[in-house]
Amino acid sequence: MTETQNDQISLHPQVQAYLARLAGFNFGALHTFPPEQAREGLRRQIALLGEPEPIAQVEDRTIPGSSSRIPIRIYTPDGSGPFPVLVFFHGGGFMLGDLDTHDGLARSLANGAQCIVVSVDYPRAPEHTFPAAPEACYTATQWVADNAASINADAARIAVGGDSAGGNLATVVAQMARDNDGPALVFQLLIYPDLDFRRTNFSIREYAGKYGNIGRETQHWFMDNYLNSAEEKLDPRVSPLLAPDLARLPATLIITAQYDALRDEGEQYGERLEEAGVPVTVTRYPGMIHEFLRHPFDDSKQARAEAAAALAHAFAR
Repeated sequence: MTETQNDQISLHPQVQAYLARLAGFNFGALHTFPPEQAREGLRRQIALLGEPEPIAQVEDRTIPGSSSRIPIRIYTPDGSGPFPVLVFFHGGGFMLGDLDTHDGLARSLANGAQCIVVSVDYPRAPEHTFPAAPEACYTATQWVADNAASINADAARIAVGGDSAGGNLATVVAQMARDNDGPALVFQLLIYPDLDFRRTNFSIREYAGKYGNIGRETQHWFMDNYLNSAEEKLDPRVSPLLAPDLARLPATLIITAQYDALRDEGEQYGERLEEAGVPVTVTRYPGMIHEFLRHPFDDSKQARAEAAAALAHAFAR
């Protein structure tokens, strides 16, 4: 495992400028809004990031789910294929994100890794509580494996990935795929993943409510809307860091940010993967914050390039 660490580095100047602009808007505490209003606020923030990069083809579909159809968006880069494929799960606290909020990141990964990206619009809380999201994500991953030829993908080269809540879902899907004998996965890409609902580590205590991180009340708002009971916080499908066995999981890249409240649980997961014999790289980006990959910071471009290169390497193997 390799890691970039320097707790003496301050916020990157581009991040400082972004947070200063954000402070000029009185958005109010997120947990005081109805979910749909909070979702609309996130969509408006994403729209301010500008036009996403072009890609050869984008197609929206729905696929069968256990109780209803699951929307997906398929990104295909230039080339003839069949392409390797990344099944991607968006962040947003299991409540707010959607295909549109992560459109730019999905395009960047597809172009950079020269792979198809299947972005999954899993059922969100509070309308759909745990375990609806991980079950839908696993179903979507199975669908990709079973129907790879129909989307010009290679069923022998499938990875999963996601950011924040989506990183949680990617880890859970990888564990489910291992325990259910498939589909076989070659890689997992975990971008500042949310992996421990106990919320007790140092970075949570130190950074909650600071540097663009949500505060403690909003953390509990997300968790309370996602879960059916407090006891579920200890379920490994909710807190994958608590899974008793991490052996035989696919090679992994974990990207964390120095001033992210979720930093420590992502890095602790990397340590546990390494102890279990899983090839893993953990890269901490100094001066960065949660969700930085979706912003136009210089280090965001570097992190997206690192993620794309790691995917391409895994697919080539």
